Amino acid sequence: MAKASDASPTRRSRAMPPWAKGFVGAAIFVSGYFGLQSLAAWHDTHAIFINASESLPNWALLVEAGRFPKRGDYVVFDPGRDPLVVKHFGATPKPFAKIAYGVPGDVVSRSAERVLVNGHEVARLKPLTRQGERLVPGPTGVVPTGCIFAATPHKDGFDSRYAAIGFVCGHNLIGVGEPIL
Repeated sequence: MAKASDASPTRRSRAMPPWAKGFVGAAIFVSGYFGLQSLAAWHDTHAIFINASESLPNWALLVEAGRFPKRGDYVVFDPGRDPLVVKHFGATPKPFAKIAYGVPGDVVSRSAERVLVNGHEVARLKPLTRQGERLVPGPTGVVPTGCIFAATPHKDGFDSRYAAIGFVCGHNLIGVGEPIL
């Protein structure tokens, strides 16, 4: 009686020719090289930003440097060295994360304590900080080329609505953030 294994055709194993092994090795090396180069380039333009303030609902952003924000983008920037910034955040303050409500050409205005961009309310002014210091209202008018109006709707937001921050311009812009947590 014949066994089931006797009925199956025999397979011949073929060894990979030496030139093919070299080709596969070279392909893996080249793929790895370009993969690492791409990762290095990505690393140079991206970072994780942890938002410690209460002014935004997200506490972690993936930040892409070198891209100018569009209206509504999360933006990360250096807040500058105004005396009020230095007093509350130190001589080398950590970056701020806000929302780009105004972009070049948009019009910032005020109506009493309401701050408007293109006629839409984006924030409200407070006269004093929580520590009782006077807050000077920020700039109004057309957002200049290379600048943004960065704010949050949070009642205690410290952003472009106040002169201590003002318009955030190119040299202070770090990047555009994408919420991840």
